[in-house]
Amino acid sequence: MNVATVIINVFALISLIIAFVKDGTKTKQAIMIALKSFVRILPMVVAIVIFIGLLLSFVPKYVISRVIGEQAGFKGILIVAILGAILHIPSLISFPLASSLLEGGASITAVAVFITTLTMIGVVTLPIEIKELGKKMALLRNGMSFIIAIVIGLIMGWIL
Repeated sequence: MNVATVIINVFALISLIIAFVKDGTKTKQAIMIALKSFVRILPMVVAIVIFIGLLLSFVPKYVISRVIGEQAGFKGILIVAILGAILHIPSLISFPLASSLLEGGASITAVAVFITTLTMIGVVTLPIEIKELGKKMALLRNGMSFIIAIVIGLIMGWIL
């Protein structure tokens, strides 16, 4: 375990103790809400872990590298951008997936675009967004987010 992990966990524990001292009832309610959320998200986490394992087991590293690696160029970036925009995965799960993709030969640019589109664009949630924001605003927000995600990825790839 590294130092940052220890510091974060100690800080979380101290914060929890302070919350219990300040208002034990609200803290218990918050913990129950967090546990319910955890139970609700757990099947998706397990499914993603299995998916990542299967992906890395059955898809050779050179295929991942060819499709979304450095040599894939802009086509690879567009593939992960579209995939990230379509998938409805919590961002918490996207980071282990991104790490696995990097280990599998994906480029930093492709992974940055994937995470950015995954968190900024919601094709699955678009109908709700249209209902709340209006069609023009929802499409404009998602379109601009798509372009910005690609720009962010290109900048990350250029810097790193």
